[in-house]
Amino acid sequence: MAWLDHQGIGLHWREDGDPDGQPVVFLNSLGTDLRLWDDVVLRLPDGVRLIRMDTRGHGLSDAPNAAYSLDDLTEDAGALLDHLALSDVTIVGVSLGGMMAQALAVARPQQITRLVLSNTAVRMGTKEMWQSRIAAVESGGVASISDAVLDRWFAPGFRADASFGMWRNILDRTPDHGYAACCAALAQADLSDTTPGIVQPTLVISGSKDGASPPEIVQRLAELIPGAEYHEMQGVGHLPMAEDPDRFVALLQNFLQKETFQ
Repeated sequence: MAWLDHQGIGLHWREDGDPDGQPVVFLNSLGTDLRLWDDVVLRLPDGVRLIRMDTRGHGLSDAPNAAYSLDDLTEDAGALLDHLALSDVTIVGVSLGGMMAQALAVARPQQITRLVLSNTAVRMGTKEMWQSRIAAVESGGVASISDAVLDRWFAPGFRADASFGMWRNILDRTPDHGYAACCAALAQADLSDTTPGIVQPTLVISGSKDGASPPEIVQRLAELIPGAEYHEMQGVGHLPMAEDPDRFVALLQNFLQKETFQ
């Protein structure tokens, strides 16, 4: 287990692949942890340095009993980049992790050189939606909302997949306060003014069956970023790296090869 103390908050992270390879850093969604990327890591070729972390309030990272902001979460990820002294970094973020990735790219244009944004936007949901979800979690815990969340995450039929129970368990075991505090961060987050300043080559991915970040809002994100490449994956929902890792990795590899060797 790898552990980073950032301003008194313990952050769990993991490294795989070639320690001398090009670094790729993965940022997870609300209600998941670094295992979200397991099937991606297994499919990527040798020669890449693969780094994952559990977002604050998720997985094995601390879930401090305090308010969180998107800036806080982004600074956690930045602290890991600095701890590892990374350069020429590709950031891959999904949903909440995709918003963190946008903010990191704007703040660190020299350190971060490529960006992959999956199933995310400059603003996700409404304040009212997030407040309703926070109230439900405070009343009944994350498990009380898991059915509704899973319906928004996955395409119809994925409940029959052998891995579905794992995703439910990961969601249900997210600390209630960590989940609610990240919801509150999302309620306040709006990157509309800063994301158009992203200068890195960027791949934006959506899922045609995504009930949490529908393709139209993900496409609008791509249109805000100069030169961004946009792909809509058919038949998958909010977590395409879980539903169809082969297609997701093919898009990722093609982008990395093109941007690294062009």
